Amino acid sequence: MGLNKKSVDDINVKGKRVLVRCDFNVPLKEGEITDETRITAALPTIQKLINDGGKVILCSHLGKVKNGPNEGESLAPVAKRLSEKLGKEVVFVSDYNVTGDAATAAVNAMNEGDVVLLQNTRFRGAEETKNGEAFSKELADLADVYVCDAFGSSHRAHASVAGVTKFIREKGGDNVVGYLMQKEINFLGKAVEDPVRPFVAILGGAKVADKLNVISNLLEKCDTLIIGGGMAYTFLKAQGYEIGKSLVDDTKLDYCKEMIAKAEKLGKKLLLPVDSVTVAEFPNPIDAPVETAVYDVEAMPADREGCDIGPKTAALYADAVKSAKTVVWNGPMGVFENPILAEGTVAVAKALAETDATTIIGGGDSAAAVNQLGFGDKMSHISTGGGASLEFLEGKELPGVAAADEA
Repeated sequence: MGLNKKSVDDINVKGKRVLVRCDFNVPLKEGEITDETRITAALPTIQKLINDGGKVILCSHLGKVKNGPNEGESLAPVAKRLSEKLGKEVVFVSDYNVTGDAATAAVNAMNEGDVVLLQNTRFRGAEETKNGEAFSKELADLADVYVCDAFGSSHRAHASVAGVTKFIREKGGDNVVGYLMQKEINFLGKAVEDPVRPFVAILGGAKVADKLNVISNLLEKCDTLIIGGGMAYTFLKAQGYEIGKSLVDDTKLDYCKEMIAKAEKLGKKLLLPVDSVTVAEFPNPIDAPVETAVYDVEAMPADREGCDIGPKTAALYADAVKSAKTVVWNGPMGVFENPILAEGTVAVAKALAETDATTIIGGGDSAAAVNQLGFGDKMSHISTGGGASLEFLEGKELPGVAAADEA
């Protein structure tokens, strides 16, 4: 995977029109932004381009836009908040066509250091279909240079992520990555391709199916692989243990056996739970009070459901982290949304917070858990992309990364 990419530090943007693909997919409640993390993360790149005299044109998707363009998924609230954070007006092009006459007029009126934000890219319909080719060209027509700073979308070959680069290149322009993308590539890329050892990988979450290739790829790269979360029960069942009413994917039992054999063959440590926090019934709602009982994996009753790793497992996993020099963690250890069933996830987060190792949190639920539990500032890097970081850990080439110019 080519990881040495040209960045915003390698180009001169003075007087040039710079199209920046950001990740402004922020949560909205009644038109108000409830979490600004992604906007804040985009600021260093935007500020750099403003300071260097670029004409900065921002674009992003927001939401899934299943029922066509609608004001509920407009980027208008982002433009307002960005203006406040940058201390200057961000001109918002509200046109649902994204790249129509209104966008062209706004860009033509720009001076050096000005900022324009285009409407939600998904308002144009399927960005990845044939429609995407025309959209890619229209986006490129607005700009001289392209900067991809949306790691969370970099695993999608969409018009505004990868398609646009072809047309920028044809007109002799640069395609580079922003600071956020560069940080992701540096941390995740180095962890997978050239880790400081011992390298410990921790995988959790509900389903084995979501992590098939990640498990296989990481077994080849890491020294110790730790499995927790709902997916651990499929591994335990594959070893012949009773798992009661716990989450299981019976179609993946053979795969789990293969991975256990692969670890042994490669001389890698594969750690699985030795005890489990169980409930009689899954909590409803998910954060409702619930009575628990801890059982060793050899003694799990048939009428109970495992919902978190037990204290012995938490101690075992924390111990494995202590001697590590690089740790990558993707997926919680249990039903972390419930404070009673979050203790395993807390124990792992605490172990990572206390180690001197480079600690990388692979986006999605694990990022949410670490931030929610108050350990965010203790981690070396928290990825901004759930799906993208998973594909990176699988060893897949990400279209948004691949499309950038080599340094």
